[in-house]
Amino acid sequence: MRVALFITCLADQFYAEAGVAAVRLLRALGVEVDFPEGQTCCGQPAFNAGHWDEARPLAKRTLEVFEEAEYVVLPSGSCASMVKNHYPELLPGNREALAMAEKTYELSQFLVRVLGVEKLGEGLKGRKVAYHHGCHALRELGVREEPLLLLQNAGAEVLPWEAWEECCGFGGLFSVKLPEVSLAMADRKLATLPEAEVLTSTDAGCLLHLSGRMGKKGLGLRVAPLATLLWEAYAG
Repeated sequence: MRVALFITCLADQFYAEAGVAAVRLLRALGVEVDFPEGQTCCGQPAFNAGHWDEARPLAKRTLEVFEEAEYVVLPSGSCASMVKNHYPELLPGNREALAMAEKTYELSQFLVRVLGVEKLGEGLKGRKVAYHHGCHALRELGVREEPLLLLQNAGAEVLPWEAWEECCGFGGLFSVKLPEVSLAMADRKLATLPEAEVLTSTDAGCLLHLSGRMGKKGLGLRVAPLATLLWEAYAG
């Protein structure tokens, strides 16, 4: 099985360890992993802003770069949703867009639904984890149980969190256009945060936003991408 890793902009710039962890984990599970160097932004910011004419060249470029991939895997629910749900909308009638949508998966989704892996190891035994359900992964991809299953089966205690399915307030352009509302949403989530050792999510944007507010509040909780914790689960 051959997988092409789509690292995404935020993961590349802020959480590069998520990409490294994803590659290590997939290779350890017997998957051949490629990293197409020509990849760039998937076009989501322009798409969300309504600038579809600007988003289309980025989408077409992405289709070219990943055309030969058997599967495309991302450590991001947000960008995976852009490719899977919105490329066919952005490029109606485009066969390549439909084909890429079919073969694109968020990492935990790929592990559970395609590889059939539900247990990676016991490297998270006894760790108290707070999991944030990113909006795109949860509401657009339907990724809810996969991350929790992999974390719990690795021995982690995923703590109850009343706001874990609430939006963190990042929302890409939303946080730029409505910063006061965005920050209030993040603060609401953090006010209900359980006493965990680590906060994780599929999306770098959510983690970046929440970790920024945590820094302002002096909270020392570790923040780590889901891919990083899944590799720790496997490697022990």
